Amino acid sequence: MLTLSHFLILGAILFSIGVVGIFLNRKNLIVLLMAIELMLLAVNMNFVAFSHYLGDLAGQVFVFFILTVAAAESAIGLAILVVLFRNLQTIHVDDLDSLKG
Repeated sequence: MLTLSHFLILGAILFSIGVVGIFLNRKNLIVLLMAIELMLLAVNMNFVAFSHYLGDLAGQVFVFFILTVAAAESAIGLAILVVLFRNLQTIHVDDLDSLKG
């Protein structure tokens, strides 16, 4: 039988993997976006686990809002990434300092 603590531990592990992905890989913008998405999904899983445990649907409704924002963030982030690649021929974060005004 899976309890609430199992889901919370899994969510903490996934969130930690996302944080490590951000701190270890500062070169590739696509990997940074994937790490952010992994962190958002870990938080969503915790919301669903608490919602199920407490018998309240508010957490699950809140997850739909977070997924909507995450999808918009991914679409806008990838669009910016395509424009940057067309202009600079690279997606490395270190090479993007030329965008400073």
